[in-house]
Amino acid sequence: MKTCVLAIVCMAGVLAVRVGIGAERAAGREACEALSGLVVSAAKIGLPTSGARIESGRLVSATEEGNVNGEYCEVKGWIHPVNANSPRMQFEVNLPSSWNRKLLQMGGGGFDGSLVTGLGAEGLQPKSVPHPLKRGYVTAGGDGGHQSGPGFDGRFALDEEALRNYGRESVKKVHDVAIEIIMARYREKPRRTFFVGNSQGGHEALNAAAYYFADYDGVVANYPAYNVALLHLASLNVGQAIYSNDGAGWLSPEKTKILTDAVRKACDPLDGATDGIISNIAACHRVFNIDTVRTTLRCGDGKDSGNSCLSDAQIEAVARIASTYRPGFAVAGADELAPWALLEGARFVVSNFGTRRVPDNPPTTLDALVYTAGAATVKYIITRDPNYDPLKFNPAAYRARIEEVAKILDVTDVDLTPFRLKGGKLILAHGTEDDFIAPGNTDAYYERHLAKQGRAAMDSFVRYYKVPGLSHGFGTFNAKYDDLTALVHWVDGAHAPDVLIGVDENTEHSGRTRPMCAYPRWPKFTGKTGDSLDEARNFTCVVN
Repeated sequence: MKTCVLAIVCMAGVLAVRVGIGAERAAGREACEALSGLVVSAAKIGLPTSGARIESGRLVSATEEGNVNGEYCEVKGWIHPVNANSPRMQFEVNLPSSWNRKLLQMGGGGFDGSLVTGLGAEGLQPKSVPHPLKRGYVTAGGDGGHQSGPGFDGRFALDEEALRNYGRESVKKVHDVAIEIIMARYREKPRRTFFVGNSQGGHEALNAAAYYFADYDGVVANYPAYNVALLHLASLNVGQAIYSNDGAGWLSPEKTKILTDAVRKACDPLDGATDGIISNIAACHRVFNIDTVRTTLRCGDGKDSGNSCLSDAQIEAVARIASTYRPGFAVAGADELAPWALLEGARFVVSNFGTRRVPDNPPTTLDALVYTAGAATVKYIITRDPNYDPLKFNPAAYRARIEEVAKILDVTDVDLTPFRLKGGKLILAHGTEDDFIAPGNTDAYYERHLAKQGRAAMDSFVRYYKVPGLSHGFGTFNAKYDDLTALVHWVDGAHAPDVLIGVDENTEHSGRTRPMCAYPRWPKFTGKTGDSLDEARNFTCVVN
Protein backbone atom coordinates (compact mmCIF):
# COMPACT_ATOMS: atom_id res chain seq x y z
CA MET A 1 0.00 0.00 0.00
CA LYS A 2 2.84 2.38 0.91
CA THR A 3 4.58 1.64 -2.43
CA CYS A 4 1.38 2.46 -4.28
CA VAL A 5 1.00 5.76 -2.45
CA LEU A 6 4.59 6.69 -3.23
CA ALA A 7 4.07 5.84 -6.90
CA ILE A 8 0.96 8.03 -7.04
CA VAL A 9 2.86 10.87 -5.42
CA CYS A 10 5.75 10.45 -7.88
CA MET A 11 3.41 10.38 -10.87
CA ALA A 12 1.69 13.48 -9.58
CA GLY A 13 5.05 15.19 -9.22
CA VAL A 14 6.04 14.32 -12.78
CA LEU A 15 2.68 15.52 -14.05
CA ALA A 16 3.08 18.78 -12.14
CA VAL A 17 6.52 19.32 -13.67
CA ARG A 18 5.17 18.61 -17.12
CA VAL A 19 2.26 20.99 -16.57
CA GLY A 20 4.71 23.61 -15.30
CA ILE A 21 6.94 23.24 -18.35
CA GLY A 22 3.93 23.41 -20.62
CA ALA A 23 2.66 26.53 -18.91
CA GLU A 24 6.11 28.10 -19.12
CA ARG A 25 6.33 27.35 -22.85
CA ALA A 26 2.85 28.75 -23.37
CA ALA A 27 3.82 31.89 -21.49
CA GLY A 28 6.99 32.17 -23.55
CA ARG A 29 5.05 31.83 -26.77
CA GLU A 30 2.52 34.39 -25.62
CA ALA A 31 5.24 36.86 -24.59
CA CYS A 32 7.01 36.38 -27.93
CA GLU A 33 3.92 36.79 -30.06
CA ALA A 34 2.91 39.83 -28.02
CA LEU A 35 5.92 41.63 -29.47
CA SER A 36 4.22 41.70 -32.88
CA GLY A 37 3.08 45.23 -33.64
CA LEU A 38 5.30 46.80 -30.98
CA VAL A 39 6.28 50.34 -31.97
CA VAL A 40 9.64 51.84 -31.00
CA SER A 41 9.39 55.60 -31.03
CA ALA A 42 11.94 57.75 -32.82
CA ALA A 43 12.91 59.20 -29.43
CA LYS A 44 14.24 55.77 -28.37
CA ILE A 45 16.64 55.60 -31.33
CA GLY A 46 19.79 57.69 -30.97
CA LEU A 47 19.93 58.83 -34.60
CA PRO A 48 17.19 60.39 -36.75
CA THR A 49 14.47 57.97 -37.92
CA SER A 50 10.69 57.86 -38.02
CA GLY A 51 10.70 55.09 -35.43
CA ALA A 52 10.47 51.34 -35.86
CA ARG A 53 7.77 48.69 -35.84
CA ILE A 54 7.98 44.97 -35.17
CA GLU A 55 6.35 43.05 -37.99
CA SER A 56 6.37 39.61 -36.37
CA GLY A 57 7.28 37.77 -33.19
CA ARG A 58 7.43 33.98 -33.54
CA LEU A 59 8.51 31.40 -30.97
CA VAL A 60 10.78 28.85 -32.66
CA SER A 61 10.79 25.55 -30.80
CA ALA A 62 13.99 23.66 -30.14
CA THR A 63 12.62 20.77 -32.19
CA GLU A 64 11.60 22.77 -35.27
CA GLU A 65 13.12 21.28 -38.41
CA GLY A 66 16.46 22.88 -39.28
CA ASN A 67 16.77 24.76 -35.98
CA VAL A 68 20.12 24.16 -34.26
CA ASN A 69 19.82 27.08 -31.84
CA GLY A 70 17.43 25.85 -29.17
CA GLU A 71 14.19 27.61 -28.36
CA TYR A 72 14.09 31.31 -29.18
CA CYS A 73 11.80 34.16 -30.16
CA GLU A 74 12.39 35.39 -33.72
CA VAL A 75 11.57 39.09 -34.04
CA LYS A 76 11.56 40.89 -37.38
CA GLY A 77 10.64 44.42 -38.31
CA TRP A 78 11.51 47.69 -40.00
CA ILE A 79 13.13 50.96 -39.01
CA HIS A 80 11.51 53.79 -40.92
CA PRO A 81 13.51 56.59 -42.55
CA VAL A 82 13.16 60.30 -41.89
CA ASN A 83 12.61 60.92 -45.59
CA ALA A 84 9.54 59.01 -46.74
CA ASN A 85 11.17 58.38 -50.12
CA SER A 86 14.29 56.77 -48.61
CA PRO A 87 14.44 52.99 -48.14
CA ARG A 88 13.44 51.52 -44.81
CA MET A 89 15.79 49.29 -42.81
CA GLN A 90 14.99 45.68 -41.96
CA PHE A 91 16.20 44.08 -38.73
CA GLU A 92 16.05 40.75 -36.93
CA VAL A 93 16.50 40.19 -33.20
CA ASN A 94 16.53 36.66 -31.78
CA LEU A 95 15.70 36.21 -28.10
CA PRO A 96 16.76 32.87 -26.57
CA SER A 97 14.50 31.36 -23.94
CA SER A 98 17.63 30.81 -21.83
CA TRP A 99 19.39 34.18 -22.04
CA ASN A 100 22.97 34.75 -20.87
CA ARG A 101 22.36 38.52 -20.40
CA LYS A 102 24.52 39.37 -23.42
CA LEU A 103 23.76 40.90 -26.82
CA LEU A 104 25.72 40.13 -29.97
CA GLN A 105 25.21 42.34 -33.02
CA MET A 106 26.50 40.89 -36.29
CA GLY A 107 27.73 42.75 -39.38
CA GLY A 108 27.03 42.43 -43.09
CA GLY A 109 29.17 42.31 -46.22
CA GLY A 110 29.82 44.06 -49.52
CA PHE A 111 27.35 46.90 -49.97
CA ASP A 112 25.02 45.20 -47.44
CA GLY A 113 21.45 45.07 -48.81
CA SER A 114 20.36 41.73 -47.35
CA LEU A 115 19.20 40.88 -43.85
CA VAL A 116 21.77 39.59 -41.38
CA THR A 117 19.57 37.17 -39.43
CA GLY A 118 21.95 36.39 -36.57
CA LEU A 119 20.98 32.72 -36.74
CA GLY A 120 24.31 31.38 -37.95
CA ALA A 121 27.98 31.50 -37.07
CA GLU A 122 29.66 34.78 -36.16
CA GLY A 123 32.93 36.14 -37.50
CA LEU A 124 35.41 33.35 -38.15
CA GLN A 125 33.80 30.96 -35.68
CA PRO A 126 34.83 27.29 -36.11
CA LYS A 127 32.22 24.68 -36.98
CA SER A 128 32.93 22.94 -33.68
CA VAL A 129 31.61 25.92 -31.69
CA PRO A 130 27.82 26.29 -31.25
CA HIS A 131 26.22 29.36 -32.79
CA PRO A 132 25.93 32.38 -30.46
CA LEU A 133 22.14 32.09 -30.24
CA LYS A 134 22.49 28.48 -29.07
CA ARG A 135 24.95 29.71 -26.44
CA GLY A 136 22.39 32.09 -24.99
CA TYR A 137 23.21 35.37 -26.73
CA VAL A 138 20.51 37.64 -28.03
CA THR A 139 21.59 38.14 -31.64
CA ALA A 140 20.76 41.12 -33.81
CA GLY A 141 21.39 42.13 -37.40
CA GLY A 142 20.10 44.41 -40.12
CA ASP A 143 20.31 44.98 -43.85
CA GLY A 144 22.53 48.09 -43.71
CA GLY A 145 19.62 50.38 -44.48
CA HIS A 146 18.44 49.13 -47.87
CA GLN A 147 17.51 46.05 -49.90
CA SER A 148 19.55 45.32 -53.01
CA GLY A 149 20.97 42.57 -55.16
CA PRO A 150 24.11 40.59 -54.30
CA GLY A 151 27.61 41.97 -54.76
CA PHE A 152 28.08 45.66 -55.45
CA ASP A 153 24.74 47.03 -56.53
CA GLY A 154 25.36 50.66 -55.64
CA ARG A 155 22.09 52.19 -56.75
CA PHE A 156 20.93 52.60 -53.16
CA ALA A 157 23.69 55.17 -52.58
CA LEU A 158 21.97 57.73 -54.80
CA ASP A 159 19.76 58.29 -51.74
CA GLU A 160 21.57 60.35 -49.08
CA GLU A 161 19.89 58.76 -46.05
CA ALA A 162 20.57 55.26 -47.37
CA LEU A 163 24.21 56.18 -47.93
CA ARG A 164 24.57 57.44 -44.36
CA ASN A 165 22.97 54.26 -43.06
CA TYR A 166 25.42 52.14 -45.01
CA GLY A 167 28.34 54.32 -43.98
CA ARG A 168 27.78 53.86 -40.26
CA GLU A 169 24.33 54.86 -38.96
CA SER A 170 22.65 51.46 -39.40
CA VAL A 171 24.93 50.12 -36.64
CA LYS A 172 23.47 52.47 -34.03
CA LYS A 173 19.88 52.24 -35.23
CA VAL A 174 19.73 48.44 -35.11
CA HIS A 175 21.46 48.45 -31.72
CA ASP A 176 18.96 50.84 -30.18
CA VAL A 177 15.94 48.95 -31.52
CA ALA A 178 17.43 45.68 -30.24
CA ILE A 179 17.75 47.18 -26.76
CA GLU A 180 14.09 48.20 -26.75
CA ILE A 181 13.03 44.71 -27.84
CA ILE A 182 15.20 43.13 -25.14
CA MET A 183 13.62 45.40 -22.51
CA ALA A 184 10.14 44.51 -23.74
CA ARG A 185 10.85 40.76 -23.53
CA TYR A 186 13.15 40.35 -20.52
CA ARG A 187 12.49 43.60 -18.58
CA GLU A 188 16.22 44.29 -18.29
CA LYS A 189 19.09 45.52 -20.43
CA PRO A 190 21.97 43.26 -21.47
CA ARG A 191 24.93 43.10 -19.12
CA ARG A 192 27.35 43.05 -22.07
CA THR A 193 27.04 44.09 -25.72
CA PHE A 194 29.38 42.94 -28.50
CA PHE A 195 29.74 43.45 -32.25
CA VAL A 196 31.42 40.95 -34.57
CA GLY A 197 31.83 41.24 -38.33
CA ASN A 198 33.97 40.42 -41.35
CA SER A 199 34.84 42.70 -44.28
CA GLN A 200 32.05 45.34 -44.41
CA GLY A 201 30.91 43.80 -41.14
CA GLY A 202 34.42 44.46 -39.82
CA HIS A 203 34.00 48.07 -40.94
CA GLU A 204 30.74 48.18 -39.00
CA ALA A 205 32.49 46.71 -35.95
CA LEU A 206 35.04 49.53 -36.05
CA ASN A 207 32.20 52.03 -36.45
CA ALA A 208 30.71 50.57 -33.27
CA ALA A 209 33.98 51.07 -31.37
CA ALA A 210 34.82 54.50 -32.80
CA TYR A 211 31.45 56.25 -33.05
CA TYR A 212 29.16 54.38 -30.66
CA PHE A 213 31.66 53.39 -27.97
CA ALA A 214 29.17 53.92 -25.13
CA ASP A 215 27.02 51.08 -26.48
CA TYR A 216 29.62 48.32 -26.82
CA ASP A 217 31.94 46.41 -24.49
CA GLY A 218 33.94 44.66 -27.20
CA VAL A 219 34.18 44.21 -30.95
CA VAL A 220 35.83 41.83 -33.41
CA ALA A 221 36.75 43.18 -36.85
CA ASN A 222 38.02 40.52 -39.26
CA TYR A 223 39.63 41.85 -42.49
CA PRO A 224 37.70 45.12 -42.08
CA ALA A 225 36.77 47.37 -45.01
CA TYR A 226 37.09 50.33 -42.67
CA ASN A 227 38.06 52.87 -45.36
CA VAL A 228 35.60 52.27 -48.19
CA ALA A 229 36.32 55.50 -50.07
CA LEU A 230 40.10 55.05 -50.21
CA LEU A 231 39.91 51.26 -50.55
CA HIS A 232 37.60 51.50 -53.56
CA LEU A 233 39.77 54.13 -55.22
CA ALA A 234 42.60 51.62 -54.96
CA SER A 235 40.25 48.92 -56.26
CA LEU A 236 39.49 51.09 -59.27
CA ASN A 237 43.23 51.54 -59.77
CA VAL A 238 43.52 47.77 -60.23
CA GLY A 239 40.89 47.92 -62.96
CA GLN A 240 42.61 50.81 -64.68
CA ALA A 241 45.91 48.89 -64.54
CA ILE A 242 44.57 45.82 -66.32
CA TYR A 243 41.91 47.34 -68.59
CA SER A 244 43.63 50.46 -69.96
CA ASN A 245 44.76 50.44 -73.61
CA ASP A 246 42.05 47.94 -74.56
CA GLY A 247 43.15 45.50 -71.89
CA ALA A 248 46.83 45.29 -72.81
CA GLY A 249 47.69 44.62 -69.17
CA TRP A 250 44.85 42.21 -68.48
CA LEU A 251 45.86 39.10 -66.51
CA SER A 252 43.91 36.05 -67.58
CA PRO A 253 43.36 33.23 -65.06
CA GLU A 254 46.22 31.34 -66.72
CA LYS A 255 48.59 34.33 -66.55
CA THR A 256 47.60 34.97 -62.94
CA LYS A 257 48.37 31.36 -62.04
CA ILE A 258 51.88 31.33 -63.48
CA LEU A 259 52.63 34.46 -61.49
CA THR A 260 51.16 33.32 -58.17
CA ASP A 261 52.68 29.83 -58.56
CA ALA A 262 56.10 31.45 -59.01
CA VAL A 263 55.58 33.48 -55.82
CA ARG A 264 54.67 30.37 -53.87
CA LYS A 265 57.59 28.35 -55.16
CA ALA A 266 60.04 31.06 -54.09
CA CYS A 267 58.47 32.04 -50.76
CA ASP A 268 56.79 28.96 -49.29
CA PRO A 269 59.97 27.48 -47.68
CA LEU A 270 61.03 30.77 -46.06
CA ASP A 271 59.14 30.07 -42.84
CA GLY A 272 60.80 26.70 -42.33
CA ALA A 273 57.86 24.65 -43.63
CA THR A 274 57.12 23.82 -47.27
CA ASP A 275 53.39 23.43 -46.84
CA GLY A 276 51.74 25.82 -49.29
CA ILE A 277 51.55 28.63 -46.73
CA ILE A 278 53.73 31.74 -46.95
CA SER A 279 54.28 33.11 -43.45
CA ASN A 280 57.50 35.13 -43.74
CA ILE A 281 56.20 37.99 -45.86
CA ALA A 282 59.21 40.25 -45.31
CA ALA A 283 61.59 37.58 -46.59
CA CYS A 284 59.27 36.94 -49.52
CA HIS A 285 59.57 40.60 -50.54
CA ARG A 286 63.34 40.17 -50.67
CA VAL A 287 63.43 37.00 -52.77
CA PHE A 288 60.47 37.66 -55.07
CA ASN A 289 59.46 41.14 -56.20
CA ILE A 290 58.68 43.03 -59.38
CA ASP A 291 62.30 42.81 -60.48
CA THR A 292 62.04 39.03 -60.18
CA VAL A 293 58.93 39.11 -62.31
CA ARG A 294 60.75 41.08 -65.00
CA THR A 295 63.77 38.76 -65.07
CA THR A 296 61.99 35.40 -64.80
CA LEU A 297 58.49 35.72 -66.28
CA ARG A 298 58.86 38.21 -69.13
CA CYS A 299 57.99 37.04 -72.64
CA GLY A 300 61.13 37.04 -74.82
CA ASP A 301 60.33 40.12 -76.88
CA GLY A 302 58.05 41.74 -74.32
CA LYS A 303 54.97 40.93 -76.38
CA ASP A 304 52.21 38.59 -75.30
CA SER A 305 53.22 35.20 -76.67
CA GLY A 306 51.08 32.77 -74.66
CA ASN A 307 50.22 31.64 -71.16
CA SER A 308 53.75 30.76 -70.06
CA CYS A 309 54.99 34.34 -69.75
CA LEU A 310 53.94 37.95 -69.15
CA SER A 311 54.14 40.76 -71.66
CA ASP A 312 55.68 44.12 -70.76
CA ALA A 313 52.21 45.64 -70.45
CA GLN A 314 51.13 42.84 -68.11
CA ILE A 315 54.27 43.22 -66.00
CA GLU A 316 53.59 46.93 -65.66
CA ALA A 317 50.05 46.11 -64.56
CA VAL A 318 51.49 43.76 -61.92
CA ALA A 319 53.84 46.53 -60.78
CA ARG A 320 50.95 48.96 -60.42
CA ILE A 321 48.77 46.47 -58.52
CA ALA A 322 51.61 45.45 -56.19
CA SER A 323 52.64 49.04 -55.40
CA THR A 324 51.33 51.43 -52.75
CA TYR A 325 48.35 53.36 -54.10
CA ARG A 326 48.32 57.14 -53.63
CA PRO A 327 45.38 59.27 -54.84
CA GLY A 328 47.41 62.47 -54.44
CA PHE A 329 45.65 63.79 -51.34
CA ALA A 330 44.52 62.57 -47.93
CA VAL A 331 41.29 60.59 -47.61
CA ALA A 332 40.04 60.55 -44.01
CA GLY A 333 43.57 61.30 -42.88
CA ALA A 334 45.29 58.63 -45.00
CA ASP A 335 47.11 59.46 -48.22
CA GLU A 336 47.96 55.93 -49.34
CA LEU A 337 46.76 52.34 -49.37
CA ALA A 338 48.98 49.28 -48.98
CA PRO A 339 49.78 47.13 -52.03
CA TRP A 340 47.51 44.26 -52.98
CA ALA A 341 48.99 40.89 -52.00
CA LEU A 342 49.62 39.73 -55.57
CA LEU A 343 53.33 39.12 -54.81
CA GLU A 344 52.74 37.90 -51.24
CA GLY A 345 50.82 34.67 -51.77
CA ALA A 346 47.30 35.74 -52.69
CA ARG A 347 45.97 33.54 -55.49
CA PHE A 348 43.42 35.97 -56.99
CA VAL A 349 41.15 33.05 -57.81
CA VAL A 350 37.92 34.24 -56.16
CA SER A 351 38.64 37.96 -56.35
CA ASN A 352 40.17 37.49 -59.78
CA PHE A 353 40.88 39.73 -62.76
CA GLY A 354 37.86 38.52 -64.67
CA THR A 355 37.54 36.45 -67.82
CA ARG A 356 37.78 39.14 -70.50
CA ARG A 357 40.13 41.99 -71.26
CA VAL A 358 37.50 44.75 -71.69
CA PRO A 359 34.80 45.18 -69.01
CA ASP A 360 31.17 46.15 -69.32
CA ASN A 361 29.82 49.39 -67.87
CA PRO A 362 28.54 48.62 -65.30
CA PRO A 363 30.82 45.62 -64.72
CA THR A 364 29.40 42.11 -64.39
CA THR A 365 30.60 38.86 -62.82
CA LEU A 366 32.80 38.41 -65.89
CA ASP A 367 34.95 41.35 -64.77
CA ALA A 368 37.52 41.84 -62.02
CA LEU A 369 35.78 41.82 -58.63
CA VAL A 370 37.86 44.58 -57.06
CA TYR A 371 37.20 46.74 -60.11
CA THR A 372 33.48 46.06 -59.74
CA ALA A 373 33.57 47.46 -56.20
CA GLY A 374 35.59 50.52 -57.22
CA ALA A 375 33.44 51.20 -60.27
CA ALA A 376 30.23 51.09 -58.22
CA THR A 377 31.59 53.59 -55.70
CA VAL A 378 32.65 55.94 -58.48
CA LYS A 379 29.36 55.69 -60.35
CA TYR A 380 26.84 55.76 -57.50
CA ILE A 381 28.60 57.41 -54.56
CA ILE A 382 31.25 59.83 -55.87
CA THR A 383 29.98 61.06 -59.26
CA ARG A 384 26.39 59.89 -58.74
CA ASP A 385 26.23 59.37 -62.47
CA PRO A 386 25.12 55.79 -63.28
CA ASN A 387 26.37 56.23 -66.86
CA TYR A 388 29.86 57.39 -65.90
CA ASP A 389 32.80 55.39 -67.31
CA PRO A 390 34.95 54.44 -64.28
CA LEU A 391 38.01 53.77 -66.45
CA LYS A 392 38.16 57.51 -67.14
CA PHE A 393 37.97 58.50 -63.47
CA ASN A 394 40.62 60.85 -62.09
CA PRO A 395 40.42 61.30 -58.28
CA ALA A 396 41.95 64.79 -58.43
CA ALA A 397 38.95 66.07 -60.37
CA TYR A 398 36.60 64.94 -57.58
CA ARG A 399 38.74 65.65 -54.55
CA ALA A 400 36.13 67.67 -52.66
CA ARG A 401 33.44 65.04 -53.19
CA ILE A 402 35.79 62.19 -52.19
CA GLU A 403 36.68 64.01 -48.97
CA GLU A 404 32.97 64.50 -48.29
CA VAL A 405 32.21 60.84 -48.98
CA ALA A 406 35.08 59.71 -46.75
CA LYS A 407 33.46 61.49 -43.80
CA ILE A 408 30.47 59.20 -44.30
CA LEU A 409 32.19 55.94 -45.23
CA ASP A 410 35.66 55.85 -43.65
CA VAL A 411 36.53 55.35 -39.99
CA THR A 412 40.29 55.56 -40.60
CA ASP A 413 41.28 58.36 -38.26
CA VAL A 414 38.46 58.39 -35.69
CA ASP A 415 40.10 58.28 -32.26
CA LEU A 416 39.56 55.08 -30.25
CA THR A 417 40.49 56.68 -26.93
CA PRO A 418 36.86 57.00 -25.70
CA PHE A 419 36.36 53.27 -26.39
CA ARG A 420 39.54 52.46 -24.45
CA LEU A 421 38.61 54.67 -21.51
CA LYS A 422 35.19 53.02 -21.40
CA GLY A 423 36.95 49.66 -20.99
CA GLY A 424 36.17 48.41 -24.50
CA LYS A 425 38.27 45.70 -26.16
CA LEU A 426 39.03 45.22 -29.86
CA ILE A 427 40.28 42.14 -31.73
CA LEU A 428 41.48 42.60 -35.31
CA ALA A 429 42.41 39.84 -37.75
CA HIS A 430 43.48 39.80 -41.40
CA GLY A 431 44.85 37.09 -43.66
CA THR A 432 48.05 37.44 -45.67
CA GLU A 433 46.40 35.97 -48.78
CA ASP A 434 43.44 38.35 -48.88
CA ASP A 435 42.84 39.24 -52.54
CA PHE A 436 39.91 41.56 -51.91
CA ILE A 437 41.17 43.86 -49.15
CA ALA A 438 44.93 44.41 -49.05
CA PRO A 439 46.28 42.80 -45.85
CA GLY A 440 48.50 45.82 -45.25
CA ASN A 441 45.35 47.92 -44.98
CA THR A 442 44.73 46.57 -41.49
CA ASP A 443 48.44 46.91 -40.68
CA ALA A 444 48.05 50.61 -41.46
CA TYR A 445 44.96 50.94 -39.26
CA TYR A 446 46.75 49.30 -36.36
CA GLU A 447 49.93 51.34 -36.81
CA ARG A 448 47.98 54.60 -37.06
CA HIS A 449 46.21 54.00 -33.77
CA LEU A 450 49.35 52.65 -32.12
CA ALA A 451 51.02 55.97 -32.90
CA LYS A 452 48.11 57.79 -31.26
CA GLN A 453 47.77 55.54 -28.22
CA GLY A 454 51.33 54.49 -27.44
CA ARG A 455 52.35 50.88 -26.84
CA ALA A 456 51.07 50.44 -23.28
CA ALA A 457 47.65 51.94 -23.94
CA MET A 458 47.28 50.09 -27.25
CA ASP A 459 48.12 46.74 -25.68
CA SER A 460 45.52 47.36 -22.99
CA PHE A 461 42.60 47.18 -25.43
CA VAL A 462 43.66 46.04 -28.94
CA ARG A 463 44.99 42.74 -30.32
CA TYR A 464 45.76 42.31 -34.02
CA TYR A 465 46.36 38.90 -35.60
CA LYS A 466 47.78 38.61 -39.10
CA VAL A 467 47.04 35.09 -40.31
CA PRO A 468 49.27 33.42 -42.95
CA GLY A 469 47.36 31.56 -45.63
CA LEU A 470 43.97 33.12 -44.90
CA SER A 471 42.22 34.99 -47.70
CA HIS A 472 38.81 36.71 -47.63
CA GLY A 473 37.06 34.00 -45.60
CA PHE A 474 38.79 31.11 -47.37
CA GLY A 475 42.38 30.45 -48.45
CA THR A 476 45.25 27.99 -48.40
CA PHE A 477 44.82 27.98 -44.62
CA ASN A 478 41.11 28.54 -44.14
CA ALA A 479 41.56 29.76 -40.59
CA LYS A 480 38.72 29.74 -38.11
CA TYR A 481 39.11 30.82 -34.50
CA ASP A 482 36.82 31.32 -31.54
CA ASP A 483 36.95 35.10 -31.69
CA LEU A 484 33.85 35.76 -29.60
CA THR A 485 35.02 33.58 -26.70
CA ALA A 486 38.43 35.27 -26.71
CA LEU A 487 36.74 38.67 -26.68
CA VAL A 488 34.30 37.81 -23.91
CA HIS A 489 37.04 36.39 -21.69
CA TRP A 490 39.02 39.58 -22.18
CA VAL A 491 36.07 41.84 -21.40
CA ASP A 492 34.68 39.81 -18.50
CA GLY A 493 37.85 38.60 -16.88
CA ALA A 494 40.52 41.06 -18.00
CA HIS A 495 42.32 38.06 -19.52
CA ALA A 496 44.04 39.59 -22.54
CA PRO A 497 44.47 37.12 -25.40
CA ASP A 498 47.98 36.31 -26.57
CA VAL A 499 48.55 33.54 -29.11
CA LEU A 500 45.28 32.15 -30.44
CA ILE A 501 44.86 28.91 -32.36
CA GLY A 502 43.55 28.90 -35.91
CA VAL A 503 41.92 25.75 -37.26
CA ASP A 504 41.99 24.98 -40.98
CA GLU A 505 38.54 24.05 -42.31
CA ASN A 506 39.67 23.21 -45.82
CA THR A 507 38.60 19.66 -46.62
CA GLU A 508 42.13 18.67 -47.67
CA HIS A 509 43.69 19.82 -44.39
CA SER A 510 40.70 19.65 -42.06
CA GLY A 511 41.80 20.08 -38.47
CA ARG A 512 45.26 21.47 -39.27
CA THR A 513 46.20 24.09 -36.66
CA ARG A 514 48.52 27.08 -36.57
CA PRO A 515 49.29 29.66 -33.92
CA MET A 516 47.73 33.03 -34.65
CA CYS A 517 50.46 35.44 -33.66
CA ALA A 518 49.92 38.98 -32.44
CA TYR A 519 51.18 41.41 -35.08
CA PRO A 520 53.96 41.83 -36.17
CA ARG A 521 54.96 38.29 -35.16
CA TRP A 522 54.47 35.36 -37.52
CA PRO A 523 54.54 31.56 -37.04
CA LYS A 524 57.88 29.90 -37.86
CA PHE A 525 58.26 26.13 -37.98
CA THR A 526 60.61 25.25 -35.13
CA GLY A 527 59.80 21.58 -34.78
CA LYS A 528 62.26 18.78 -35.29
CA THR A 529 62.70 16.73 -38.44
CA GLY A 530 59.69 14.50 -38.76
CA ASP A 531 57.41 16.67 -36.61
CA SER A 532 54.00 17.36 -38.10
CA LEU A 533 53.46 20.52 -40.13
CA ASP A 534 49.78 20.30 -39.18
CA GLU A 535 50.15 20.98 -35.45
CA ALA A 536 50.41 24.44 -33.95
CA ARG A 537 52.75 23.23 -31.21
CA ASN A 538 55.55 22.85 -33.77
CA PHE A 539 55.48 26.56 -34.64
CA THR A 540 56.78 29.57 -32.71
CA CYS A 541 55.74 33.19 -33.05
CA VAL A 542 58.75 35.26 -34.11
CA VAL A 543 59.59 38.73 -35.38
CA ASN A 544 61.90 39.37 -38.33
